[in-house]
Amino acid sequence: QVHVVESGGGLVHPGGSLRVSCAASGGIFKIYTMGWYRQAPGKQRELVANITSAGTVNYADSVKGRFTISRDNAKNTVHLQMNSLKPEDTAVYYCNVMAVDSIYISPGDYWGQGTQVTVSS
Repeated sequence: QVHVVESGGGLVHPGGSLRVSCAASGGIFKIYTMGWYRQAPGKQRELVANITSAGTVNYADSVKGRFTISRDNAKNTVHLQMNSLKPEDTAVYYCNVMAVDSIYISPGDYWGQGTQVTVSS
């Protein structure tokens, strides 16, 4: 079983910065893409950014130039540095890990429990 745990998040003023982190653990054979999604109240979950094992990154247009995603393959962690935060960035941020587990050698999509990011004055 692959476990995904987020940390970070919280309350920040507009224009401020915040960093959320995610660690994958458990029976992992291989991790492919790691990423962050977010869901605001009354809205659908949307992709924020993701990064492949080779380091190729992809960002939503709404966060380009403000957010930076990075990962440490040795530690199975992914981080999202969020700068110049806006009230519309307020949402629950979820970590997503596409991985192959070590027991069944089967690919799967694994999610964390989510962490709240609130941007407000």
